[in-house]
Amino acid sequence: MHRLRKTSNPLLAAAALSLLFVSSAAPAHAASKEIVELQTQVQQLTDMVQRLQSTLDARFGVIQHLAEQTADEANQMTTAVNALEQKLSTQSDAANGKMDTVSGQVQSLNDSVDELKARIAKLDKSLQDFEAQLQNMQSPSAVAQPGGGSTPAPGQAGSPPGAPPAPASTQQAPPLEETLQAGVRDFNAGRYQVAAGEFQDVVHYYPLDDQAGTAQFYLGEMAYQQKNYTDAIGFYNQVLDAFSGNAKAPAAQLHKGLALLATNKKDAGIHELRLLIQRHPQTPEARVARNKLNGMGVRIVATPSH
Repeated sequence: MHRLRKTSNPLLAAAALSLLFVSSAAPAHAASKEIVELQTQVQQLTDMVQRLQSTLDARFGVIQHLAEQTADEANQMTTAVNALEQKLSTQSDAANGKMDTVSGQVQSLNDSVDELKARIAKLDKSLQDFEAQLQNMQSPSAVAQPGGGSTPAPGQAGSPPGAPPAPASTQQAPPLEETLQAGVRDFNAGRYQVAAGEFQDVVHYYPLDDQAGTAQFYLGEMAYQQKNYTDAIGFYNQVLDAFSGNAKAPAAQLHKGLALLATNKKDAGIHELRLLIQRHPQTPEARVARNKLNGMGVRIVATPSH
């Protein structure tokens, strides 16, 4: 627009100079028709330049307005694109988090299925061992016959006539509760060798009773306190596999996880601590497990209990 103004001003000046030149060259008394026509043309030229300048100013204003409007729309579009990118990023992060959670749930489910299979296999073996023990304890030394005589049991030689009867070879089982409590007292007093014998009696004579799971736990505790982590893990597995409903199961799983960590089996230890939090989330043992995992910088995956 400034360039147009600069262009129009010299035109006006030239026209004015031409007018003055013509006016000065002609005598004052000889204002001819040509001078009048020239003045008219100069005036028309001036009007045309002014109209052209007005038109250019108006069009420049329209163009400037369109440019400002385009800039505003571009800014709005940029803001919308940024908001969309942020929304997509948030949704992507949420989707990744859900995928991690689902992956953890699937892995936990697979682990639970494998663990259940192992429990079933070990429980089946325990039942077979118990049936064998019952058969050995209940097998008679002789089968009675009519008339008061007797027939030796298979594989047993007969007694000579007049000889006293052979003494019974079966040993009476000790009382369950008294034996377990005695083992707990000896364990608390640090008499581990005596306590181990009492706990083993409970496991031997009452293998399917829930108290056998408690005895297995204390056997694991003695091994754990003596830093015999391999044996301790074996005893804890007996509790978790055959007596998962025992009151000592949370402590057994906690100490199993810690024992695995102590033997540099980090992944297995973390897995056990996560299972403990999943199965017994409100127990003191679960709080200890959470603190341990947080201290290690390990993420605690939220998984539903089975």
